[in-house]
Amino acid sequence: MDFTIKSNLIDIVAKETYPAEIIIKDNKISSIQRISEKLNTYVLPGFIDAHVHIESSMLVPSEFAKIAVKHGTVGTISDPHEIANVLGVSGVDYMIENAQKVPFHFYFGAPSCVPATHFETAGAVIDSGDIDGLLSKKEIVYLAEMMNFPGVIYKDEEVLKKLESAKKHNKPIDGHAPGLMGEEMRSYFSAGISTDHECFGYQEALEKLEFGVKVMIREGSAAKNFDTLIPLLKDFPDQMMFCCDDKHPDNLLESHINDHVKRALDLGYDLYDVLRTSSYNVVKHYNLPVGLLQIGDNADFIEIDNLTDFTILKTYINGALVSENGESFIESVEAATVNNFSCSLKSPSDFKVKSEGEKVRVIETLDGQLITKEIHAEVLNIDGFAESDPENDILKIAVVNRYQDAPVATAFIKNIGLKNGAIASCVAHDCHNIVVVGTNDDDICKAVNLIIQAKGGISLAHDEEEMVLELPIAGIMTDLPAEKVAEAYIKLDRRAKELGSRLRAPYMSLSFMALLVIPELKLSDKGLFNGKSFEFTDVFIK
Repeated sequence: MDFTIKSNLIDIVAKETYPAEIIIKDNKISSIQRISEKLNTYVLPGFIDAHVHIESSMLVPSEFAKIAVKHGTVGTISDPHEIANVLGVSGVDYMIENAQKVPFHFYFGAPSCVPATHFETAGAVIDSGDIDGLLSKKEIVYLAEMMNFPGVIYKDEEVLKKLESAKKHNKPIDGHAPGLMGEEMRSYFSAGISTDHECFGYQEALEKLEFGVKVMIREGSAAKNFDTLIPLLKDFPDQMMFCCDDKHPDNLLESHINDHVKRALDLGYDLYDVLRTSSYNVVKHYNLPVGLLQIGDNADFIEIDNLTDFTILKTYINGALVSENGESFIESVEAATVNNFSCSLKSPSDFKVKSEGEKVRVIETLDGQLITKEIHAEVLNIDGFAESDPENDILKIAVVNRYQDAPVATAFIKNIGLKNGAIASCVAHDCHNIVVVGTNDDDICKAVNLIIQAKGGISLAHDEEEMVLELPIAGIMTDLPAEKVAEAYIKLDRRAKELGSRLRAPYMSLSFMALLVIPELKLSDKGLFNGKSFEFTDVFIK
């Protein structure tokens, strides 16, 4: 449909704002004319999330898009490695197929690390041959985050083959190097890797920016580095992008990249720097055909009320109005159920930890961070077994292999904060085995079995109380509307906090406790793992 809009045009390419009459023909910007009228609204390019795992929203792509457009998002750079760890290449194909059913710019990457390490059990393997096949597809626009930084630094043959495939196909390579600095950082990024979304320190990000790396400012449900990194925008406006990485459904309903934009503007950062970070820099880095409100571009743009409130009034994608005044016009589509879940119900005895000493290594959770610390603490010993100690906030954590029957891995964790009950999830990056934390083995076992029975989900158990949000698609997603998923998730989140958790997002934090590539101490289905030395370590301190 052809139409005309009159509004104040924020031209982020020329870095100027003026009243304009914009003509859209055949879904493209046909004409832009300066006019002298006084206009009340503003139009600008739509936002793009520079790095996100759609699966973390627990929604299939089509349902994610329905919500994202309300916040002015028109596209995402999406790494499908969550579903890839469950289903392999067929999982990536599933995401692409579902995404193509709705008017939204989904751009997917080839997951570079499936599994992320050989120290855990995943549902699939994607090797260098698979990577080359994925990168040959037009829907795959980049090599997704290379988490195996030791493999890059020490020139692992398989890792290098994956990097060479990306270079052969002339597609950018995303990085993942939390805390990496100095000579190792330079070696890693010299391999052709160009971005990093894992900077958790100012000095770390500064060093990477000075080396030429594109740094992403992330505000997800658990990991948040906006406050730490936003000061760097002033000196490096062309090297920064905004991303959410992992966002649970309740937070997605509240905001998306528009939150980054609003906060940055409220802090006084330059309008054009902020808006280029939210769209232009992403488009240019990944060579995307997303419109930037230039003549000849696809008609992808948003209309807002003013530069103070920054309320999203309308969102257009390819010339189609997809959202207006908080209402999404994207319709739900049918999504097939695919999965890979095969383990038997557990018993409380599976979670028993035979005591081997007085002190244990403990995973110290840091609220708002994916990194953890290793601390040492006395363990509560009862009748020869090490037990959770809610009074001192030293709780038992376990990871259950979802792909086959195997011994349960157990350890101890601090700062989850539960005083009663247990919480569990198989939205557990990156292999999506079942991770559970609880105050006693009975509740731990109940929470795990709720997920096994549902073949995926997040759960809570406390005495006779049982709650579960079922996630039947790959064990990590559902095709239910976001509002229903968020409602169920909010109830679980609220109840976990009522049982004592002090974390802002206990389930999101829980989901990263098995992510071995983020230091310092994590737990896989095979045992306690030191992410700094990249090796298993003992739970008990001998």
